Amino acid sequence: MRSSKYVLVVALIAFVAAIAGVVVGRAVVVPERPVENELHELLHDELTLDRAQQAQIEEIEKRFAVRRRALELELRADNARLAEAIEAEHGYGPKVAAAIDRSHTAMGALQKETLEHIFAMRQVLRPDQAARFDAAVVRALTAKDK
Repeated sequence: MRSSKYVLVVALIAFVAAIAGVVVGRAVVVPERPVENELHELLHDELTLDRAQQAQIEEIEKRFAVRRRALELELRADNARLAEAIEAEHGYGPKVAAAIDRSHTAMGALQKETLEHIFAMRQVLRPDQAARFDAAVVRALTAKDK
């Protein structure tokens, strides 16, 4: 009976320690906000868009969301092909090299379309808004790792 109480107390202490570890870890290691979130907050919360601007931005975001999803699915498929090539060649062979090149093409397309999306939204802004938007984009692109 005494040993079962001991096991229960140890298990309870371990559980509390694990929860405390998660809480402390989340408080200390806070992930950086993605650039998209920062720009989204700036556009929708800080730039005081008029109704026409809001409607245009929403339409631009809808179109980009569809295209981004397609490119992300393409990247996922490229990663699967890369995994297959690695499994087949067990080294850096021609199949692995081709799979890497293919995934780089998709990554490049996503980056280009993301920038086109950013510039399309910028076109909707007034000059004073565009200046703040540009500064946020530059900050996001040049932010140093912590």
